[in-house]
Amino acid sequence: MTTNRIKLRHLEALTAIARHGSLRAACAHLHLSPPALSKTLKELEDTLGTTLMHRDRAGIRMTAEGALFLRFANQSLAALHRGVEGLSDLRHGGRETLRVGSLPSVAARLMPQAVATFRRVAPDTRLMLRDGAHGALTALLRAGELDIVVGRMGGAETMQGLSFTQLYVEKVVCVTRAGHPLIESPDLDRLADWPVLYPPEDAAIRPLLDRWCLAHGVQPFRDQVDCVSGAFGRNYLRASDAVWFISEGVVAQDLADGRLHALPFDLSLTAGPVGLMTQPEAASSRSQQLFVQSLRVALES
Repeated sequence: MTTNRIKLRHLEALTAIARHGSLRAACAHLHLSPPALSKTLKELEDTLGTTLMHRDRAGIRMTAEGALFLRFANQSLAALHRGVEGLSDLRHGGRETLRVGSLPSVAARLMPQAVATFRRVAPDTRLMLRDGAHGALTALLRAGELDIVVGRMGGAETMQGLSFTQLYVEKVVCVTRAGHPLIESPDLDRLADWPVLYPPEDAAIRPLLDRWCLAHGVQPFRDQVDCVSGAFGRNYLRASDAVWFISEGVVAQDLADGRLHALPFDLSLTAGPVGLMTQPEAASSRSQQLFVQSLRVALES
């Protein structure tokens, strides 16, 4: 049977190449030489009788067959990771491990209260938190290294093979330090006069904000830094006259405290759903169910 000839190293090679976008980066991750990785991929393609990806100077492009098989390869590796961790949990007294990723807006606004509630109802669960950009977190989710990702829904191509459950809707805001000259005379045409913090290309809000700029005739910014880091953004605005395009959740407390000010631009075009991303076929553990309930409690408070 074909399945008997597919080895773990074949699945690890395919998923690493897809996740890192190039053979060179996958080689570094797997600690393999390029010839060894190419040979492993060819073995898998020969076993399946199809081409899984095209390779050129621009990187790799999955074929339709490759994208289909990749989805199940990710699921298989994720199940294996969960099985190994389950055995480890049993050896340590049966404690469950829950690994949750969150985008910066969720990490700042929702996660602190949700985690506090979760610790009260599930004190024995080992909780592992990670925040980051949408693309990085969804790749970890597909690879089985995260159980849940909480954040803004991405484009169709970034959500393939994932389940999404909406929690709320969030928009982007344009903020400055208190006392910024634009507060008294906000003018879209003057935005380019100031340094601008803008979401990077792998951020879920980037295409929405690009569309907003195009719709409002906002020209490319001469002094632009791509960044969604809350820590950097807050400190940079304190030390400069920069303006910052960022998800409202990241700066909600700063706006409430008066440390930052939202300029009155209509950014409703950037509104999008924020919710739970999971592997659709993955069974929901007790800890995962309790964490989702804790998120909903935090939203209602």
